Parts: sequence; C-alpha cells; structure tokens
Amino acid sequence: MIAHLNGDYETVDYLQNKSIRLYDNVEDEEYPPHWHNAIEIIMPLVNTYTVICSGREYELGERDIIVIPAGKIHNLKAKPGRRFILLCDNKLIEGVPALVELRSVIAEPLVINESSGVDIRRSLGHIMEEIYTLYFEFGALSDIYVYMKLISFLTRIREYQLSKFRPDDNEKYSDTIHMIFGYIEQNYMNEISLEDLAGIAGYSSCHFSRIFKKYSGTTFINFLNKRRVSAAELLLLEENASVTEAATRVGFSSLTTFNRVFKEINGCPPSEFKKLYRTARL
Repeated sequence: MIAHLNGDYETVDYLQNKSIRLYDNVEDEEYPPHWHNAIEIIMPLVNTYTVICSGREYELGERDIIVIPAGKIHNLKAKPGRRFILLCDNKLIEGVPALVELRSVIAEPLVINESSGVDIRRSLGHIMEEIYTLYFEFGALSDIYVYMKLISFLTRIREYQLSKFRPDDNEKYSDTIHMIFGYIEQNYMNEISLEDLAGIAGYSSCHFSRIFKKYSGTTFINFLNKRRVSAAELLLLEENASVTEAATRVGFSSLTTFNRVFKEINGCPPSEFKKLYRTARL
C-alpha cells in the first residue's frame, strides 16, 4: 500500500486531481513507521487490526475506527483480514477557516470503539460505507459527495466530543470559545498569549486554559502552533517562500522555535518538508 517512501516520509499516491485516497485493504503486510501530510482513517471490517501511533499501541476491533492526524509517525502490524484505509490531504481541512471547529478532531489520535457508544460507532461506520460506495462509482460528482461525507464524518465526531460537556457548560462556554477560535484565525500571525485570550474571554488564565483544552482537545499553544505550521506549509509549497519568510509570516519570532515546532508536528524540519514535496510533485 505504501508506494513511495523516502526515509520515513510517505508520498501519498493520490489519483489524478484527487486529494482523497481510499484503500479496501486485505494485505497481510506490516507497514513500517512512516508519516505523511494526510489525515488517515482506518476501520477494520474483518479481524482486528493493530496500529502504533506516536509510540502508543491501539488494538482495533471490527468496525472500530481510528483517526490519525497528519504528521504523526505511525506503523501498522501485519494481520490477515479486511479494513478500509482512507487518506485525506490535510489541507482540505486545515486550509479552510470555516472548518476551524473540526481541527480538534484531527489534533491527536482518536479512537471510536464500543466504549464510545453504539450510536456514534454505528453512525461513523455507515458514513465510511457511503464514502466507499461513492469513491468507487467514478461519477462526475462522486468526488464532491465523498468530500461532503468526509466533512460529515468529522463533524459527527465533533458533535460526539461536544456531547460529553454538561449541557450547562455547552451553553455557557460555546459562544465564547467560538469567538476565541475566530480571533485566533484572524490573528495567528501576530503575537498572542494565553493571558490575552483569557482577558478577551473574561476568565482567569487558569480557568480559560482548562476550558480551551476541554473544548478543543488540545492546549492553547498546541492549537496555535498547529494553525501556524499549517499556514507555513502552504507558504512553503504554494508560494515557494523561504523557511525564514514562512516563519516570520505565520507568527514565529524565532527561526529555531519554528524549526523545532514544525518538526514536532510534521516529523521533519521545514526545509526537508519543502524538498520532499517538491520531489513528490516531479
């Protein structure tokens, strides 16, 4: 299934003019540690499947689902069976401001299994089956419908995450956090501190930090850094910006910090990332 591996970086083999790739995988083959700039969704259909992501092992039962964020080192253990493996270009989500609410879904590895509840597991399984049917229809509008279903899939997960808030918490904090998300989207390239956002929200820094992490699924600084790195990726690839220029334009005052954060998120420094993508497009 891995067609192009350079070190531990995989160039995803998308079909022409597509940004989503779906495999109906029945290979009894071990896939070595690798990373890519794609969100990966795996759902075993026959037999269990073992995924190791960022050093943690996940054992998936039949129709369990794991969402692996872009840039995470992961490997898949050899096992007979059948599973859907879907890869989606990270820019389809990260590059769209209107989808900021979905970024918490793809911030850290996420598993949906029996303990998550029957309804969410069944709902996501049905959406995956619909994506499978649409993907292999090859109709004029199939790609659009697949993308819509993928957004529905991630949105359903986000609804599930938010449902774990107490009703009064949802009502109390939802508007505030959405306002903060919008503020970050408009100002990520500027200097922003936790204290600044806490003041805007009207809470103490400690209280705001807890609310933000619970609602977004990650810490404020991780959320901000991921947004900045996502913007930097587009500058490096689409505008052919230098590493220094990209770092400055997305809000990093230190090139050393930018290189470190970029590598933590993507598994390689920005200069190598740029070179890998340039090679992949030749």
